[in-house]
Amino acid sequence: MEKTLVLKGNIIFAESIRELKTLEDGFIVSEDGVVTGVFTQLPRKYQNAEVTDFGDSLIIPGLVDLHVHAPQFAIRGMGMDLELIPWLNQYAFTEEAKYADTEYADTAYSAFCAALKNSATTRASVFASLHVPATEILMNMLEESGLATYVGKVNMDRNCPNHLVEKTCDSASDTEDWIRCSLKSYKNTKPIITPRFVPSCSEELMTALGALAGKYHLPVQSHLSENRDEIKWVKELHPGLETYSDVYDYFGLFGQEPTIMAHCVYLSDYEMDLILKRGVMVAHCPQSNINISSGIAPVRKMLQKGMRVGLGTDIAGGFSISMFRAITDAIQSSKMYAVLIDRNQAPLTLPEAFYMATKGGGSFWGKVGSFEPGFELDAVVIDDGDLNGLSPLTLAQRLERVVHLSEDRHIKAKYVRGETVL
Repeated sequence: MEKTLVLKGNIIFAESIRELKTLEDGFIVSEDGVVTGVFTQLPRKYQNAEVTDFGDSLIIPGLVDLHVHAPQFAIRGMGMDLELIPWLNQYAFTEEAKYADTEYADTAYSAFCAALKNSATTRASVFASLHVPATEILMNMLEESGLATYVGKVNMDRNCPNHLVEKTCDSASDTEDWIRCSLKSYKNTKPIITPRFVPSCSEELMTALGALAGKYHLPVQSHLSENRDEIKWVKELHPGLETYSDVYDYFGLFGQEPTIMAHCVYLSDYEMDLILKRGVMVAHCPQSNINISSGIAPVRKMLQKGMRVGLGTDIAGGFSISMFRAITDAIQSSKMYAVLIDRNQAPLTLPEAFYMATKGGGSFWGKVGSFEPGFELDAVVIDDGDLNGLSPLTLAQRLERVVHLSEDRHIKAKYVRGETVL
């Protein structure tokens, strides 16, 4: 028997990147977690269905965080005066080493999962640490949260502190054992192949990870062209390959299976074309790019080329887990790109950034991030009554205020695949 869910309220979503669709006092109907339509009047066939009426609240698609490091949640806001490589060595690696202790992992991941559950995020692609027991703790908690996530056991067998260097064969075999267990253990939490980045993975390990992605048809996530020193380092490590992107591509980790590459701040035109050809998803992380002095990604140029772009918080290079903050940071960064780098690249609009945070990033999961028929129903209800001021506002204006002012403090309810999460 189909499970019908009917939500009533002020509906806002983005079918395309160009504009928002709004409907005052409308209805969203889903059956078995899949949207059947958005209506001004409830169709006759649903007249006997129970309606959850949220009054004057806003109902938006759940937000999608394409790039977040769960074990770094405890150090967010720290070391923000450093660039990438020093920050990794002084903060990130030191913190991630603690996850060898499962008691520490249990406490730290509890805080991360609680924050993620209470945010406007409904889907996330998550980096864990290299420790399998701790990664399983994280996956158990995320499964219990009701969110839909990908989680990656991080792999690294070179160029990191001794206590975080894996033996190459152990890294690959432990990853495969973890994959087999994960695939049969969870409904909403799935494994994703996760080489940390090229400098931390030997050619042998990259080859093994590419083979695992193909063998199990698993998605891939990693970092690409975040920092100029990092790019130079990659070229020194792989002098026979033309670009950073070519390294991933050579080892079968660049769109051969669905792939997320975070940052992409310094891509050549050739790399952009390769990303487009391979269908790789870019996770734009504007707050992190500013905090650790990486630069400003040319997002407008990516969109003009037709590249797939979503947003990420990149905890803890980013200090806020709020995807609303990621939207505002994306808009602000694009303004600085236009002013400082290329005046021909227009800043992002609210509809564009909102689209990237919903349907754009959601497409990594399939039909996710919109209220169009056939999309999985991920929804967040926002009670923005204390943000509206004295003058009447349109629904689009109300959304803009929520994005800039809420930081997840006004969530009234939350649904993932039609199931209540909050």
